[in-house]
Amino acid sequence: ATRTKSADVERADSGIGQMPARKWRNRASETLSSLQAWEAHRPCTDCGERDLPVETDVQNCNQRRADLCEKCRKRRTERKESVLEFVNTEASYGEDLRIIKEEFYLPMQAAGLLSQEQLLGVFSNIQELIDLNDNFLEILQEEIDQAFDQGDDDLMTVCIGEIFLEFVNMLPAFQTYCLQQSSSVNMLNALEKEKELLRIFLNVSQNDNTALRRMNLRSFLMAPLQRVTKYPLLLSRIIKATTEYHPDHGSLREAKSRIESHLEHINMKTKQEGNTWTLRSFRQDSKKKREVINIEMRETALKTVGWLREETRFVMEGSLQLAQPPDGQWVKKGSKTLKFQNMQVLLLVNMKRVSESSLESAEPGPVKDAVLVLIRDKNNGKFHLLREPLRLSNCIVSTDPDCDDTFELIEIRREAFVFRDSDRARTHHWFRQIRRYSKELGSWKKRRNALPNIMISTPHTRP
Repeated sequence: ATRTKSADVERADSGIGQMPARKWRNRASETLSSLQAWEAHRPCTDCGERDLPVETDVQNCNQRRADLCEKCRKRRTERKESVLEFVNTEASYGEDLRIIKEEFYLPMQAAGLLSQEQLLGVFSNIQELIDLNDNFLEILQEEIDQAFDQGDDDLMTVCIGEIFLEFVNMLPAFQTYCLQQSSSVNMLNALEKEKELLRIFLNVSQNDNTALRRMNLRSFLMAPLQRVTKYPLLLSRIIKATTEYHPDHGSLREAKSRIESHLEHINMKTKQEGNTWTLRSFRQDSKKKREVINIEMRETALKTVGWLREETRFVMEGSLQLAQPPDGQWVKKGSKTLKFQNMQVLLLVNMKRVSESSLESAEPGPVKDAVLVLIRDKNNGKFHLLREPLRLSNCIVSTDPDCDDTFELIEIRREAFVFRDSDRARTHHWFRQIRRYSKELGSWKKRRNALPNIMISTPHTRP
């Protein structure tokens, strides 16, 4: 007993007695309470809000999802379902396209039921749509597989908007098909009445071919129209489930705007051609109206220059004021003496692609040609060219410090044009872009740095 009391005294003298131990235990309890309180009110990794539900099931606890509030968990689940719906419906659409080719087009071609011209009239550019769907679906599936391989079970790293914008060349292909749909159906109806063998083949295929799901050819030919009108709805669902801080949020909105503008443009072209049917209508705001106008101007410009769409880059487009001075003394007299008219101007550059594969994001190569297309403002619902495109290889662009709100474009041995924008900074931007591509064209201009010389009769030198 004496030895035990001595030990008690020694333990007390060492500084670890009952009172200090009780204080330490109190501080440890307070610290643990603070940690538990922080854990209970930790911020959500998606929205930053606090008061998350505490995860009690340790075995099923996923740390990545435990850092989310209930609202963001639900949002991630909805986004994953929307992304998978987009990919799965794209695959189903591609299967319908392959049925059109393998169960209708190829058998009819092999049996000689229709001529090649008649096949083209009925099936239009179906092969182009098949190729685009194959490429688009391959990239989508690769992104999904890569996300799962990296442990991203919520598919948060899959950016549908960015991928859609990379394949935006699908939209002109859909437009070609949609605009020919009415004539394709009329031709099919006429051929079916005229050719008995064709009528028998279509009836037997619908009733006996299990791959067709008892659907006729006309139903399958509607697949591209149904798909292109469904894109805005699918993108809207993904946008709704995507937080604004997600890197794909802006691309998703841009992709939705682009497809809606193209649908409006298709409806407008359909009405102009006198067809009674239209695609699903969309509410137009001023931005969409401008985009529809831009699409129509680009088509007019492409048809005029005759370049391939995949080799054409639209550098700038918009409204400019244009004047044609009668002599070279306009700078001394001032631009106020010139009579300007409003004009739609597009700067197009023809650039050879380094890679020809549509699966790769082909980088632009050297500049082959560059033109300015001048289009009058709309008259009677249509655009009209002012004149032939101005080829920058035959032009010199210059400006003068005494008249810095304009710039001049001189076509060799022909005409001179003075341009300006209502905004002076934008006028300078137009000048820099035109001068940049002008210097890359024309061997004589490369030797002289694209400056005026004795080849042009001008009373003064322009920098």
